[in-house]
Amino acid sequence: MKYVLEVCLIALGAGSVAPSTAAQAPAMQQGISVELVHARSASPMPEADNEDAFIVAVTENSSVYLGVNLINLSELTEKARSTRFRRGQAIYIKADARTLYATVLPVLQATGGVIPQVLLTIRSASTQSNNIVSPEGLDVSVGSTFPPGTVATVVQLLPSVQGRPLLRINNDETSWPALESTLRRHFQKGDDKTVLLRADARLPFAEVVRAVDACHAAGAIVHLAAPGI
Repeated sequence: MKYVLEVCLIALGAGSVAPSTAAQAPAMQQGISVELVHARSASPMPEADNEDAFIVAVTENSSVYLGVNLINLSELTEKARSTRFRRGQAIYIKADARTLYATVLPVLQATGGVIPQVLLTIRSASTQSNNIVSPEGLDVSVGSTFPPGTVATVVQLLPSVQGRPLLRINNDETSWPALESTLRRHFQKGDDKTVLLRADARLPFAEVVRAVDACHAAGAIVHLAAPGI
């Protein structure tokens, strides 16, 4: 099933998403409509259009839905654990760009550890043909459990009075444009292509996805740090 993209710009400002970072898209299946975050390195996720796809939506006002049904986190955890997934299936998180990361992270934790998780995203409207788009997304994991011997590169996102989050790689401050290239240099020196992303829960979800997108573009596997990690 294909769905039609309705482009929606978000006002620029502190704590808000910059123009061309998100777009309004009608819900997959009969789901909840949210503003998806733009991502350059997302992979096609055609299975998200399947009738039995496990899609969790998080709205701008922090409501959580499984399909079209409002659900709380304990119910979501039970549903994720009790569902019999087919080989190759994933849990898709369709979160609004403007909601806080503090709302999305507990959803990821509630559904983690069962099957792979994917943050659904969208490409820039200018790259779409006739505004017809198919699902795309970024693979993520929650937590800091890595294969033995793995040394993760730590990427931090911190609030800033200037509006855009501060960015650090292994405690060294860097700029957003340099994130991907700096990670590539780390990996070229032999560092494991694994990133532990620590993002302040007060940040807009779109900013976290922006960092995940850059990490993916650099070839990294991304783990989202749970609180306290």
